Amino acid sequence: MAKPIDPSSASALPKLGEVRGDPALLSDNVVVTRLDEAVGWARKYSIFPYPFATACCAMEYMSLSMTPYDIDRFGALLPRFTPRQADLLMVIGTVTVRQAPILKRVYDQMAQPRWVMAFGACASTGGFYDNYTTLPGIDRVIPVDIYVPGCPPRPEGVIDALMALQRRIQRQPQLLGIKREPARDGEAEA
Repeated sequence: MAKPIDPSSASALPKLGEVRGDPALLSDNVVVTRLDEAVGWARKYSIFPYPFATACCAMEYMSLSMTPYDIDRFGALLPRFTPRQADLLMVIGTVTVRQAPILKRVYDQMAQPRWVMAFGACASTGGFYDNYTTLPGIDRVIPVDIYVPGCPPRPEGVIDALMALQRRIQRQPQLLGIKREPARDGEAEA
């Protein structure tokens, strides 16, 4: 049973963060942050990729889930094979002109916020294909947030790009859907 505190003695009162003589710092127990920063941190580690894999870069994408690279550490392991459940569109490999409308439809079906990664030289610039059937970069059809160079790109490059995308996600303002009512005439805004 705890010893009762005599209110007449100021030295007997426990200090802030001290419970029954056990030191417990406030900083160890409480996190103070803004809501949009907390949501940004959560989104940073909960990326659900949609792999739009069309060519040889898909083998390098598959190696990301193996032991040496383990993309699960970054919260991006579980691919979603429906665009309605994904927030990262990873365009992996060559995209032809005939595939461009399909890619655009997949992008339009994704919910906001959404991000796009051009995976490899073919998705970024058309690669070494210089003909009328190859799309010279997917940024002609959809906006691209991050480019991964290489033919095929090394898993380390993909992980670097994923970490750069995570930093971008955490820094961007989060749309929380909180609407404030405008102040009425004569009322001060809080």
